[in-house]
Amino acid sequence: MTNRAQVEVDLSAIAANIARLKLHAGVPLLAVVKADAYGHGLIPVAKTAIAAGAQWLGVALLEEALAIRGAGITVPTIAWLVPPGSDYVSAIEAEIDLAVPSIMIFKEVSLAARSVKKRARIHIEVDTGMTRGGFLDEWESFLDLLVSNRNDVEIIGMFSHFARADEPGQVQNVAQLKRFIEMSDDLNRIGVEPEIHHLSNSAATLVDASAHFDLVRTGIAIYGLTPDLDHLGTSAHLDLKPAMRLRAKLHLVKEVLAGTPVGYGATAFTTSETKLGVVAMGYADGIPRIAQGAGVFVAGRRAPIIGRVSMDQFVVDLGRDSTAQAGDWVTVFGAGSEGEYTADDWGKASASINYEIVTRIGPRVPRIYKLATS
Repeated sequence: MTNRAQVEVDLSAIAANIARLKLHAGVPLLAVVKADAYGHGLIPVAKTAIAAGAQWLGVALLEEALAIRGAGITVPTIAWLVPPGSDYVSAIEAEIDLAVPSIMIFKEVSLAARSVKKRARIHIEVDTGMTRGGFLDEWESFLDLLVSNRNDVEIIGMFSHFARADEPGQVQNVAQLKRFIEMSDDLNRIGVEPEIHHLSNSAATLVDASAHFDLVRTGIAIYGLTPDLDHLGTSAHLDLKPAMRLRAKLHLVKEVLAGTPVGYGATAFTTSETKLGVVAMGYADGIPRIAQGAGVFVAGRRAPIIGRVSMDQFVVDLGRDSTAQAGDWVTVFGAGSEGEYTADDWGKASASINYEIVTRIGPRVPRIYKLATS
């Protein structure tokens, strides 16, 4: 195991967040564990989520769902980004629910189900205004197809996705909700009544009870991070507990004079005599190369980035009187409760969002788990 950098994941925080979200939702909860559980670890998080009361799991990719089944996890699991030509047979045999967003995929899934003589569990994905996944121009043709051709599938659900749920009060949210209900009515008119309807993401789960329907899909919030810092407030404001802390070692500490150039391109110069620390992580580990305005927490204080982030390391300005030494652990980001930078801080410093910061931490940084307590 590397002695250079590590991600610490507090599974107790994830369990607490799920318990809070379940109470808030009032309906069953699907824990979104795609992208290696937003960088936190697919299988440990999936097991924690189920133990904490999540009744469904959701992933983007079929291979993620198959990994869940391979770990012996049998709760209902939906994969919603399974393009034409995928191994639908394996999905059907593993009882993985599949999103169907097009006539082409519906036909391929139906054919796969027929080949193994087992009905496929599907969720009809509809485009209500995000203009990304789901039925839009093919909708009427798909309804006609369903009238006479649905013997090979079991229609478990119907779902869509909000584009601006993290902006409460936006008229697009109202329009999407209205369109979702209209498309549900279209299905009912041809005798199709899915068991569950799901539309809410983390933001809608927190702020829009009218969109909860039969199931909520919670992603970023179960990891203790706000869906939107500007419109919904901080994790603390939402009573969520960030689960990830990223730490790394100081590789070197050196004293330099004022006016010393730092990093590739000499894009930064020290403004006074100071100590610089070299942190043993870089953009190959997921530290954004463009980050400016973030840094690390070490020896009781923040130390901002100076210069460009390199592939395996970056430099921070420790300050002239810092007591930090080579070999010390620094906190790159955490909950912020001790003064450290947060994933939100790093998102802002990188012209991005907390989602990207946690999901981009690379596989060469090991995950260390603090187990959830029962």
